[in-house]
Amino acid sequence: MPPRRLPAWLALGGAVLVGVLTATQARINGSLGVALDDGLVAAVISFGSGLVILLVLAAALPDGRAGVARLIRGVGTRRRTRGFAEHERGTARIPFWMLLGGLAGALTVATQGLTVATIGVALFTVGVVAGQTLNGLVLDRVGYGPAGVVAVTMGRIAGGALVLLSVVLCLAGQGTGNVPWWMLLLPFLAGAGIAWQQATNGRLRQAVGSPLVATLVNFVGGTIVLALAAAIHVALDGPPAAAPTPPWLYTGGGIGVVYIFLSAALVRHTGVLLLGLGSVVGLLATSVVLDAVWPPLSGPALPFALAAVCVALGGVVVAVIPWARIARRARG
Repeated sequence: MPPRRLPAWLALGGAVLVGVLTATQARINGSLGVALDDGLVAAVISFGSGLVILLVLAAALPDGRAGVARLIRGVGTRRRTRGFAEHERGTARIPFWMLLGGLAGALTVATQGLTVATIGVALFTVGVVAGQTLNGLVLDRVGYGPAGVVAVTMGRIAGGALVLLSVVLCLAGQGTGNVPWWMLLLPFLAGAGIAWQQATNGRLRQAVGSPLVATLVNFVGGTIVLALAAAIHVALDGPPAAAPTPPWLYTGGGIGVVYIFLSAALVRHTGVLLLGLGSVVGLLATSVVLDAVWPPLSGPALPFALAAVCVALGGVVVAVIPWARIARRARG
C-alpha cells in the first residue's frame, strides 16, 4: 500500500512554516556573525548546536536508533544498482550522494552569517527565492525528488514566474549600489542549494524511514565542512571577537533542526517546487516583519516588500490550483 499523503492545505502550511523558520534563523545567525565579527564561526556554532540536539534525540528515541541502524546497513551495501536505491533484505541501499545534503545547509547557514546583517532578511530572501524557484522547477522536471517526475504545468510555470516577479519588486525597492556583488550572489546559490537539499533529504528519508536521521546526516556533513572552513579562516585572519552573552543568539541551530526535519518529511507530499513556493511565502512575510522591527544596514522599502509578499502568495496559489482538472470539468 502506498504511503498516505497529507492533505494539500496541511502540507502547504508546513512548507510556509519552513520559510518562517528559515527567515528567523537567518536573522539570528546574521546577528551572531556580527557579534563575533566572523560569519563562518557563527555558522559553526549554529550547525554544531543543532548537531548536538540531533545526536541526543537519535540516541534517545527508538525511531532514531532504528533509522541510524538502517543508515549504517544501507551505506554498507556495496552491490551496484541501476536506480537511486534498492531493497536488500528489507534495507535500502544508500548511495554516497544521498549523504551530501548537509553541504547545501552549510552554504545556507554560512551565507546567513556573512550577509544578513548587511543586506537584511528581505534581500537575502530575494536571492534564495530566485535560486530555489528555478532549481525546484528543474528538479521536479527530471524527477530528482522523492515524489518522482512532477509535471511542469503551465500553472506551475506561471506560479514560479509570479514568485520571480516578487523578487523584481523587492529589488526595485532596494538600493544595491553599496552592496558587494558576492552578497547578492551567495543567497541565490544558497536558494538553489536548498531546493537540491530538500529533494536529497526526501530521498534519504525514504531510504532510512526517518526524517530525524535524514536531518542528522545533514548536520554531520554541514558541521564538518563549516568547521574546516572556519579553522582555515581563523588561521589566516585570527580568532573571532569574544562570545556574546544573549542566549537567543545561540538558538539558530535548534531552529535549523526543526525546518530541515519538516522539509525532509514534507517534500514527498508536495514535490520540490511547491515545497519551495510555500516556504517562499513564509520567508518573505517573516522577512518583512523582521526588517520592519529590526532594520538592517540595507533593505527594501516597506511598500515594495509588502507588494512582493502579495505577489509571491499569488504565485503559490496559481501553482497549487489544478487548472487542468478544472478545465476538464468545465468541458464535461
